[in-house]
Amino acid sequence: MKRFLCLSAVLVLASFAARATTIEMKVYGMVCGFCVQGIEASLRKNPAVVDVVVSLEDKLVIVETRGTEDIDDAALRKAIADAGYDLKAVVRTQRPMADYRAAIERAEK
Repeated sequence: MKRFLCLSAVLVLASFAARATTIEMKVYGMVCGFCVQGIEASLRKNPAVVDVVVSLEDKLVIVETRGTEDIDDAALRKAIADAGYDLKAVVRTQRPMADYRAAIERAEK
């Protein structure tokens, strides 16, 4: 019984670790700072969102989620569509938000 409980605990923890904490989205239609503000405001309404970074040049919107929480694709599509933009692709990663920020800052220089 102990072996089963330990194995179950390991599997549960592994599934939490495998979940994305960063969601990268390809979004079309963004052209200015006002676009960035609209997308950020729309996504920040979701309680799972910790941070949002937008790269106009790369057409990327990156969302950091709270802990092991995730946001389903339908909710992401709705938030982006409600802001007036077109979500083309969603990729979940473990890449830290700081890496995205650094890459965007380098590209802007």
